[in-house]
Amino acid sequence: MKKEFIKRLLSTILLIPLALYFILKGSYFFTFFLLVCFLISIYEWSRITKKNNFFPVGFIFLVLSFLAANILRVSNNDDYYTTFLVVIIICISTDIGGYIFGKLFKGPKLTKISPNKTYAGVIGSYLLSIINFFIFFKFSDLHNINNLTVEIIIFIILISTVSQIGDLVISYFKRKSNIKNTGNIIPGHGGLLDRIDGMIFAFPFAYCVTYFLK
Repeated sequence: MKKEFIKRLLSTILLIPLALYFILKGSYFFTFFLLVCFLISIYEWSRITKKNNFFPVGFIFLVLSFLAANILRVSNNDDYYTTFLVVIIICISTDIGGYIFGKLFKGPKLTKISPNKTYAGVIGSYLLSIINFFIFFKFSDLHNINNLTVEIIIFIILISTVSQIGDLVISYFKRKSNIKNTGNIIPGHGGLLDRIDGMIFAFPFAYCVTYFLK
């Protein structure tokens, strides 16, 4: 267990700065990064759906999801760029908060689809998402968000909820295929879809909300 945690920690320390470099760099760097992630995701999705007929649906969904992520990041619209960063912050915080609170407080299980998910983890996901959002934007230079309003808190909770639903959806298909991880490309974490399962659902949702409310 300790060895697995160390591998997970080292992978995180290495991958987060690398991902941030491509995200902040933008332009063709980000497009290349997104394309690589898309191709890996498609491969892993084909792996976990090879015993059923869900691959075409998932393929279309992944195309739309990555397209939404690309539009949010590459667009010159400041609201889109801010939304992209918000989704990243919330999804990462959702994963970490769920993991930490679930391990610390344990308690009732959320669902049989993902036995490690607990109600304490859900609460932790929401709390850490709100806290990290506040910390990040308090010290950032993105001036189109100045205060932690009720509307923003609702948006954070919605994105965190969608992220958690995405996690459960991928977990469902993994259980149907009787596999633990979508792949083994990331030591200590498993596959890429194991890490971005929440984001691929959160990006299209956030894009729709931002587009229709702007």
